Amino acid sequence: MGAAGRDFHNFNTVYRDDPAVQVVAFTATQIPYIAGRRYPASLAGPLYPKGIPIVDEDELTDLARREQGLQRGRRLDRHSSS
Repeated sequence: MGAAGRDFHNFNTVYRDDPAVQVVAFTATQIPYIAGRRYPASLAGPLYPKGIPIVDEDELTDLARREQGLQRGRRLDRHSSS
């Protein structure tokens, strides 16, 4: 969660090209009417060809639970295919 663009800057300078990190969303806290949009793929880089969703901060808990479930599923898939 950042202050009006600082999170985008931090993403671009630290996480954008790091394949060990997966940014799943930005939260819309200080920029009005931005929730429901996407951080553009052209700025997000090649690891994020669809861009990165920008969600309302109220959705953060649900998003974390959903992502945690997806991560568990990926681990299970990896183990069952060996």
